[in-house]
Amino acid sequence: MKRTLGKSSLETVPFAFGGNVFGWTANEATSFRLLDRCVEAGVTLIDTADVYSAWAPGHKGGESEAVIGAWLKARRPATRAKVLIATKVGMLGTRQGLKKANILAACDDSLKRLGIDVIDLYQSHRDDTDTPQEETLDAFASLIKAGKVRAIGASNFAPDRLQAALEISAKHGLPRYETLQPLYNLSDRAGFEGPLQDLCAREGVSVIPYYGLASGFLTGKYRSEADFTKSIRGGRMANYLNARGKKILAAMDEIAAATGATLAQIALAWLMTRKTIAAPIASATSLEQFEESLGALTLNLSAAHLAALDAASSP
Repeated sequence: MKRTLGKSSLETVPFAFGGNVFGWTANEATSFRLLDRCVEAGVTLIDTADVYSAWAPGHKGGESEAVIGAWLKARRPATRAKVLIATKVGMLGTRQGLKKANILAACDDSLKRLGIDVIDLYQSHRDDTDTPQEETLDAFASLIKAGKVRAIGASNFAPDRLQAALEISAKHGLPRYETLQPLYNLSDRAGFEGPLQDLCAREGVSVIPYYGLASGFLTGKYRSEADFTKSIRGGRMANYLNARGKKILAAMDEIAAATGATLAQIALAWLMTRKTIAAPIASATSLEQFEESLGALTLNLSAAHLAALDAASSP
């Protein structure tokens, strides 16, 4: 059931827990309960970033990593051995970009907050066209040689830039991006499917998509403009609640009626069947939400169900 991340030695079940909520919409006590349940359920990949949650009033970034670090300290080394910690660099206000000096310093910052010796998957949070990719990849090579990082990944890279990075890695014997984090879900398909997906398939780059539930739209709780006030992400729903969005929800509703699954489970299960996908990222602010998402791991969508979803969500 486990899937390998690219050509690395890292393996994960097809589900990653998103740590963007830790220390933000999930306080420390709730975060600890969620992380404990992750381990209990066999979910090993915990994804975070140094910038989480700098956008929140009074926050400066690093809050999510600090919560994970406190949890790991409280749970002792046995728990650390059971999880893969993935974090990112390049978007924190005080650690912008992918220059070598910045990456090296940011890595030390993240290791300190996380309270660990090595980051399992260290990711470029977004492309930095002002920095030569050779410099960025050389920085990651230094970190891997120093034993501070095991494997590297990219997030929000365009096909040509990811292709160039992979070619540079091969040419100069530098570590390569083993994973890619793009925006990808039933509603947001056009940006990933096509050249980017084909590149990942051809080069063996594993995909860890974020916003697997389209910021909550694919849970079905936003059916009209009146529903936009249901959460802090409600303002984004205007981009989804159109004729195509309603068609997607209608197809999901039919499958839910036939299978007894929730819409969130259907959305995540669909992602798990897609070419190149290693593990969609899903976050939760309560154990109830997390348990619901976990149900996607045991939901087997039929060929007819997948065809219906593909047709309704066709870009």
